[in-house]
Amino acid sequence: MTATAALEILTSRALRPVRHGFFTRKGGASSGIFAGLNCGQGSSDMAEVVEINRSRVAEAMEVDPSRLVTLNQIHSTQVAVLDSVPERRLPADAMVTATPGIVLGILTADCQPVLFADHKAGVIGAAHAGWRGTLDGVLEATLDTMETLGARRQDTVAVIGPTISQAAYEVGQEFLDRFMSEDPMLSRFFVNGQGGRYMFDLPAYGLHRLREAGIGAAEWTRHCTYSDEARFYSYRRTTHRSEADYGRLISAIRL
Repeated sequence: MTATAALEILTSRALRPVRHGFFTRKGGASSGIFAGLNCGQGSSDMAEVVEINRSRVAEAMEVDPSRLVTLNQIHSTQVAVLDSVPERRLPADAMVTATPGIVLGILTADCQPVLFADHKAGVIGAAHAGWRGTLDGVLEATLDTMETLGARRQDTVAVIGPTISQAAYEVGQEFLDRFMSEDPMLSRFFVNGQGGRYMFDLPAYGLHRLREAGIGAAEWTRHCTYSDEARFYSYRRTTHRSEADYGRLISAIRL
């Protein structure tokens, strides 16, 4: 069995035939707390091992590793437009392209990886959407930027990959208040937890924002990063265990 054959790649019918994948941690070269397919260049994992993992992803996406683009993600609404492979990691949280052969890669470990495609226009996008980016509008910004390349949002589909589910996402009063100050109706994405805490439904909120933006179709793969340790990295799980660092999952799409 080849190294890439050992990878586990989740896909969505909604995005086909565009080549894409939400990669789990299975089949990677990393060990210890990073065991599996850690693709995070910003992690404290060995750089050469991370590059092996990224090369396996590139091979699965049928491109040279130099064509796999990831960002310096900063929890912003910044969207990069790519017509070629940039020389460095750009500070942004989403990117779009109409250029075949460029793989858009998003790194996550609880936040939402969101892959976009307008099959008719031949435009794709990828976004890193944590609670802050989603609240600030990174998903809408991605759609807006795709439209500058000829996409139409009513023809665009978006799929949210593995992310933390409501059952695992406990937040405090200040967190709830921030959402309520934006729109009191956002309380529907929270349920009561224990000890005066709340449980936040990030993927449901992401789907809400996409649908309110007029997207053609949107769905979540319904995989929880926190609850399935064998398949996914989780920042929150690492924090609860007081571990030193955590791996990053990659989600990728290309024309």
